[in-house]
Amino acid sequence: MRRRVTVSGLAAISRAIGGGGTSAISVTHPRLPQRALCGASYSTTNCNLQWLSSPGLADCLVPSGPSVVNGVAGTRFLSAAATSAAKEAPRPEKFSPKDVVLYQYEACPFCNKVKAFLDYYKIPYDIVEVNPISKKEIKWSDYKKVPILKVDGEQMVDSSDIIDRLFQRIHADNPVVDGDEVRKWRGWVDNHLVHVLSPNIYRTTSEALESFDYITTHGNFSFTERIIAKYTGAAAMYFVSKKLKKKHNITNERAALYEAAETWVDALKGRQFLGGLNPNLADLAVFGVLRPIRHLKSGRDMVEHTRIGDWYTLMESAVGKSVRTKAEKS
Repeated sequence: MRRRVTVSGLAAISRAIGGGGTSAISVTHPRLPQRALCGASYSTTNCNLQWLSSPGLADCLVPSGPSVVNGVAGTRFLSAAATSAAKEAPRPEKFSPKDVVLYQYEACPFCNKVKAFLDYYKIPYDIVEVNPISKKEIKWSDYKKVPILKVDGEQMVDSSDIIDRLFQRIHADNPVVDGDEVRKWRGWVDNHLVHVLSPNIYRTTSEALESFDYITTHGNFSFTERIIAKYTGAAAMYFVSKKLKKKHNITNERAALYEAAETWVDALKGRQFLGGLNPNLADLAVFGVLRPIRHLKSGRDMVEHTRIGDWYTLMESAVGKSVRTKAEKS
């Protein structure tokens, strides 16, 4: 049976994002669902699959592109010696799950945090891309947000909690997750950095289309949903991003992004990573959230105009290639 798609417009979006306020803007489309553009309500560390009417919509509409280092303007290339200084991640010896499945939305920054952790610790995982309209892939669960991670059949939810629990299993002999410094910067990622991203990736109509082109190409959409979502979603999020900009007291999108990048570099205090010679959970959180935008215009500008390029390149080397399986589970 063909799914009918409807949308109540930007007024509903603005009320949801703004916490119940009214808006003079109204856009309607007879075939685009309120849930059709992104699972984006979040409680700082996860995404709720309720599209276009969700408080955190824009913060989950962050496309993830391929890792390309060469040929990107502004990338600071490091010497082989500097890159190799980052030691390989400790492989989990006692913790070796047989079946790890991540239920995700490709654009969700919190899902990308979990993937950065799994990739760094070389824990192979399967991906189930959740359809944002039907959400049939997670109907088995009472928890209706992403990411959801199943480890040998055990359900784990909330990105930070997932990472903490996995870390404790990997480091069973020393299960202390983080100290004050790491805790501070992990909180900064969830409560500040993610809010800076959306006003940047939807800053102009062309950037909004760039973002939605990836989202609709790599997300779990039907052909019709993909076409409608790309253009209507890009237009909607262009306007929504302006409201988010105001909500989070951002006067200049790029300046806020550059400031966040410089703030992180200052936190390193000359170290290769916040963790010293190896990335810690804060390094992985920042990298995971930034990795999706790295090759969008906003990410390219960030690397070109700030000092974050060296750290990012080291992180790419330390995390390595994705260990997700090629075949997506259904």
